[in-house]
Amino acid sequence: MPIAPNFTSRLEQDWEITFLQCYPNGYLKYTDLCNILQLTAALHAELGGISFSDMQVNHQAWVLSRMRVEISRLPKWKEVVTVKTWINSLENSRSIRCMEMYIGDEKIIGCETFWAVFNTQTRRPENLALPHEHFEKFADRATLHPFSKIDFQHEMQIVGTHQVKLSDLDIVNHANSVKYLEWCLDCVDLAIIHHQKIDSFEMNYLKEVSLNDTVEIKQKTSEDNIIFAIEREEKTCFALQLHCS
Repeated sequence: MPIAPNFTSRLEQDWEITFLQCYPNGYLKYTDLCNILQLTAALHAELGGISFSDMQVNHQAWVLSRMRVEISRLPKWKEVVTVKTWINSLENSRSIRCMEMYIGDEKIIGCETFWAVFNTQTRRPENLALPHEHFEKFADRATLHPFSKIDFQHEMQIVGTHQVKLSDLDIVNHANSVKYLEWCLDCVDLAIIHHQKIDSFEMNYLKEVSLNDTVEIKQKTSEDNIIFAIEREEKTCFALQLHCS
């Protein structure tokens, strides 16, 4: 699709929090927070002519590699939030995108994401085939700390298993990025979720997980951190670090 007439290098998009997106306590689920952020990123890419549909002409897609989210507070049912997004860098096959969530003038969430261009036929990364010079790149950062490589080289306890089902898959035919977070959070103490104890979380995506794969969910808990690793055939596919207050 061509560049939209209303395209701007910084996008602001409003979202109303629905009851379908909330925990029983009325606050936005962490998984749906990620969905809202990614939907905003997708809208910006579509307006700028580098969406999934545009990229599929060259058998390409954006694949999430790392994501860090810092939370002051979660929004509640019926609140209207504004998500602001911009591209920090885009070069060859890699891009850093920043996002912030506001209620009015109050910033409540900051997020930075690291994306790779992925060939959906060869299943390998490659340089973006589409022009992107019309996207101005901004050095502003959305989080206090950058995303990082999670250290999961610890002795960890198996806390669950999961077999990948059709409902886990996305349009690129592998487990959707938010599903990994969902599988891990289902293993977290309910009180941590209910009382909004998660100040930040970080995710590393390492290998694809596909239909009918069986994975093990492993966990290590320290004083203020919970680290998860999702493994398939003894190889780590995903790592999650929760920082809890």
